[in-house]
Amino acid sequence: MHRFLVVIEKANGNYSAYSPDLPGCVATGATREEAEHNMHEAIEMHVCGLLEDKLPIPESNSFAEYIAIQ
Repeated sequence: MHRFLVVIEKANGNYSAYSPDLPGCVATGATREEAEHNMHEAIEMHVCGLLEDKLPIPESNSFAEYIAIQ
């Protein structure tokens, strides 16, 4: 099993998603949920492509943290 951090950002009228550990693997959606679903499919296709090309699957080294300030 592989896990990748996915960043979802609200854009002008839609949402976009990407994974810092998978350069070039991106997705969009009309809603946050749709962007997340589309990104899940994009990651699956990306990883399958790497496996077909006999390339290594990158390790997930990214993490996210909220920082609270006052």
